[in-house]
Amino acid sequence: MIKFKSISSLSVLLLSSITLFAQQSNYKFKFGSGKVPAGYVLVSEKSTFKPEKGYGFEPGTPVNVALSGGKDLIKQSTITAGQPFYFSVNVPEGNYKVTLTLGDAKVKTATTVKAEARRLMLENITTKPGEFVTKTFIVNVRNPEISTGAMVKLNDRELNSRSWDKKLTLEFNGAKPSVAALELTKVEDQVTVYLAGNSTVVDQRAEPWASWGQMIPRFFEPGVAFANYAESGLTLASFKGQKRLEKILTLIKPGDYLFIEFGHNDQKMKGENDGAWKSYTDNFKYYIAEAKKKGGIPVIVTSTSRRRFDENGKTINTLGDFPAAAKKVAADEKVELIDLNAMTAVLYDALGVEPSKKAFVFYPANTYPGQDKELADNTHFNSYGAYELAKCVALGIQQSNLGIKKFLVPGFSFNPSKPDAVTDFAVPPSLDMDLVKPAGN
Repeated sequence: MIKFKSISSLSVLLLSSITLFAQQSNYKFKFGSGKVPAGYVLVSEKSTFKPEKGYGFEPGTPVNVALSGGKDLIKQSTITAGQPFYFSVNVPEGNYKVTLTLGDAKVKTATTVKAEARRLMLENITTKPGEFVTKTFIVNVRNPEISTGAMVKLNDRELNSRSWDKKLTLEFNGAKPSVAALELTKVEDQVTVYLAGNSTVVDQRAEPWASWGQMIPRFFEPGVAFANYAESGLTLASFKGQKRLEKILTLIKPGDYLFIEFGHNDQKMKGENDGAWKSYTDNFKYYIAEAKKKGGIPVIVTSTSRRRFDENGKTINTLGDFPAAAKKVAADEKVELIDLNAMTAVLYDALGVEPSKKAFVFYPANTYPGQDKELADNTHFNSYGAYELAKCVALGIQQSNLGIKKFLVPGFSFNPSKPDAVTDFAVPPSLDMDLVKPAGN
């Protein structure tokens, strides 16, 4: 009986510490070994994530400690690895300011940072031996619970995604990733951009698939957070039916944005009341009206073009009246429009018929382990294609009257008729891989 009471007391104490850790709004971690600055938690190479602890490296990604000496406790040691590694922290839902100290005392480093399900936050941050840099960005963390008591309906693939768990996960990638310290602070002052869309928008969780919604954070400074609620295969109606819109509407505050891009799956709906000028138009108007009731700013994004060319090498519109219907709704409702459909047609034409495959999931058999068949997809993008599309959306924001354009990274510019060369694209692939095609076409 005494033993049982002792175990119970220990369990209560452990659960209490977990709860307290999960309820924090500020977290500071020092990586490596040695003395720890006041207020920081030491994270060694053996700190594996466990739910009861609340933080640590994800299993299966071994890391190493690099020592430097010196008097600066933050820079005395770093964590590095020869492959991508992942660090997670249990946190409540919300927006977090992430501040990283990157570098190494003895060697040059090159670190790319992704968050949650492969959201690109920092691209190829390099340091010379002995140089350390501090970088800050904003990450949105969400879960399926809705304040009304309802739940967002997740599909099987989403249940295994970092996008919907109760952790903030950072992926450290690149030629020589090296991190010395991390600070997470829950912030309430960020403008949040909620993304509603399908497989061309969603945070694709695994290589070789990618979408613009997970690349666009790269082009914005702190001040704006992107909350990507999109999912493959969805329409305006099914996004609403899965309570994703309801979840957004419980969180959106005056001055936040709702970007809406649908069409690829909507055009396959064949009911009596379906079509570009019926249910598609009506649902768009519903989204806009509901967002405005909350003080949100709705923005319509026309659907990305599919990769299909005519005999003259020009992109063909495969979306029928849906882009035109989206434009008409934007005009009628007096909301901003980003014509991604038109910009992507220009982009594909500029790339050319065969070279444009480099922006999509086109890979010969045996490119990836276990891939015994060719991958040939004219709708879904790889990381390079998603990166170029994100630049198109960022350009649309830059050319608009939207207030968030002030948060674009300094010097941003892009011309879809002059896309980046695929040979210059250097965002390293993540470890997660899935050869199953995302839903939708």
